[in-house]
Amino acid sequence: MVTILDVFNELKPIKALVIGDFVLDRYTKGKVDRISPEAPVPVLHVLNQEDLPGMSGNVVLNLLAFGAAVSIIGRIGNDMEGKYLSELLTAKGADTSCLWVQDQYQTPIKQRLIADAQQLVRIDHEEVISLSSPLEAQILEHLNDQVETFDVIAISDYAKGFLSDKLLSHVIQLGNKYQIPVIIDPKGNDFSKYQGATLIKPNMLEALTAAKLSKEATLEQIGQKLLEVTSCKYLMITRSDKGISLFRKGETHCDFPVIRKEVVDVTGAGDTVLATMTVALGSGFEIERAIELSNYAASLVIERLGCVSVTFPELAKRMIDDQVENKIFDENHLFSLQQFLENKEFMILGAKASDVFDVSLLMSIQKLKRDREDLPLMLYFIDQNPPEEYLSMLSSFEGVDFIVLHTTRLKLKPTDIYLHEGKETVPLKLLEDLLSHTQRI
Repeated sequence: MVTILDVFNELKPIKALVIGDFVLDRYTKGKVDRISPEAPVPVLHVLNQEDLPGMSGNVVLNLLAFGAAVSIIGRIGNDMEGKYLSELLTAKGADTSCLWVQDQYQTPIKQRLIADAQQLVRIDHEEVISLSSPLEAQILEHLNDQVETFDVIAISDYAKGFLSDKLLSHVIQLGNKYQIPVIIDPKGNDFSKYQGATLIKPNMLEALTAAKLSKEATLEQIGQKLLEVTSCKYLMITRSDKGISLFRKGETHCDFPVIRKEVVDVTGAGDTVLATMTVALGSGFEIERAIELSNYAASLVIERLGCVSVTFPELAKRMIDDQVENKIFDENHLFSLQQFLENKEFMILGAKASDVFDVSLLMSIQKLKRDREDLPLMLYFIDQNPPEEYLSMLSSFEGVDFIVLHTTRLKLKPTDIYLHEGKETVPLKLLEDLLSHTQRI
């Protein structure tokens, strides 16, 4: 099982290249309280409007939220919308120097009208136009010069005409030549154009369509057919509430169950999975652990309306909530806790290992949580080697949110600081006051 300790200890600040179709997503939100007298349709009273990069742009936003350095290869039209889309991506921190302008091409816009968290209608302004030959040649030349500088390549195909067969083939060949993982979110009914990719991640309907098998075909048959067609290293089929299935040549597929949470909107979940897999594989994760991490990220996205990005602190919180053993942090894994608690209020209670045998410690924990139920509580052991069986017990205790083992390198900013000593809990002013007890042990 992938744990928060593994994740934050092994994730690296990767440099990713995202290639694909970019769109301007426009969210127009308001309220509906009457029906139009002109026709039997609701009248949306607009309260606010938000514009975001969509499609491949959403993958970029997710990667940036994970701390990756991201460069883009895509196209926009020679119009105000294209310029605005480029500015939005640049403002978020992406390198848009290769977001190319193609003449006679209109930057796509997808406008969603939303009332009370319910999407009423989507209006698409777009036209599928093939990548021009001169622009294709420029892109191929740029790839030859720059591809070695990237840790991983993510291809987000929305079948809008940009990703030509020649471009796809060239990117995959370069990735294989320089041992750079190429991860593809596919589209269409012909996956042979993705021949040789590291990983291809269709959803179930896309996989069935591309396999060109009957509806009676088993999941195993579909997966093996696509492996044969694409010669990819990994095939990862996302199956909605059934989770994710992983296929490798010569092996029976394995399933990863969904992290079940409330489903509000599945929009953008596929982009988040692509981004998470990109960060994980770019950091050198084994494929199984990368998929488990992606499952956690997807569970956060589907709880919110529209395309949203997942941050490391959010991911850490979900994993902590799901696995009680993830509450325990030693000196080697403080970075993950620092990420999660940054800019958050919490209280810390220092205790000795011998205190776990004392009921007064549990009573102190209960009292602190009762008095400040709004604040997470960190239990910090000022000495070494608390009994493992009691750590397990304390980690399952509802009043304890985090357990930190003996260290003098604690660099956090707790709101309230306490020390449990001699059956009493006393407040301290500074974290240094607590750490001074650690140093005397």
